[in-house]
Amino acid sequence: MGPNTGNRSMTTGAGPTTPPPGCESGALTGRFGIFLQGLLAVMAFSILMLKRFREPKHERRPWRIWFLDTSKQAIGMLFIHFANIYLSDLTREDPCSLYLINFLLDATLGMLLIYAGVRTVSCVVEWRQWDSLRFGEYGDPIQCNAWVGQCALYILIMMFEKTAIVLVLLIPNLKEVAMIKPAFPNPELELAIVMLIVPFFVNALMFWVVDNFLMKKGKTKAKTEEKAGSPDSRNGNKVRYRRAASYDESESEILISADDEMEESDGDEDLRRLTNSKSVKKKKHRFGLPV
Repeated sequence: MGPNTGNRSMTTGAGPTTPPPGCESGALTGRFGIFLQGLLAVMAFSILMLKRFREPKHERRPWRIWFLDTSKQAIGMLFIHFANIYLSDLTREDPCSLYLINFLLDATLGMLLIYAGVRTVSCVVEWRQWDSLRFGEYGDPIQCNAWVGQCALYILIMMFEKTAIVLVLLIPNLKEVAMIKPAFPNPELELAIVMLIVPFFVNALMFWVVDNFLMKKGKTKAKTEEKAGSPDSRNGNKVRYRRAASYDESESEILISADDEMEESDGDEDLRRLTNSKSVKKKKHRFGLPV
């Protein structure tokens, strides 16, 4: 009876093994996690507003166009965010570490995939001449169908990007290496670092760059005419445009024909010759020389 009780006390004294430090399962969708996600969304939205005010005045988008551009990016980023949360809770490992791995891969490799996807889609749209699917162009007046089509294309690009990231995570031993991280004594501190502090600085760069992908690319009409072989020409001469900024932040174009410039230059040259000849005649009479 004594030895049995001694062995029993030794086993009970050891007790259950302490869980490894880190976030618990469901911490990302808890109250504190949801609060951090909402705060991150507000901070990311403020980054996009700051970018708009940093744009040059003559290139600054109207509020309605800016909202249509940024709403596409917001929907795509929400898709990636909730996909990362879902993937982080699929295993018994630390969900905060898994979320951070997915997020950093989205911000590095995923950024390259998004750029390649946007460029590929833009080339196909230009080739097929689908005007309503050009990123950042919504027609005049604005058409909701154009925004819906562009948003659907961007979500497809984000789905392709996320699928590629998941395949990268399936590489053997990659997840184990990526799980190496410093131990945080407080799980809430780790959650704040993983879901607010690190994503804020990375999202500031991502939102700034992706917004440049999705906004309308401004091209001057002069460059377009030169590349297209100057269809708006007169008698085979190139037509040039001079651009002048107006008060309502729009740009007006002033047409200058090459023929008009030649006529003006010829007239100036004739007038200069005539004045020179008159001055020479006056000098000859002044000195009493025969004309």
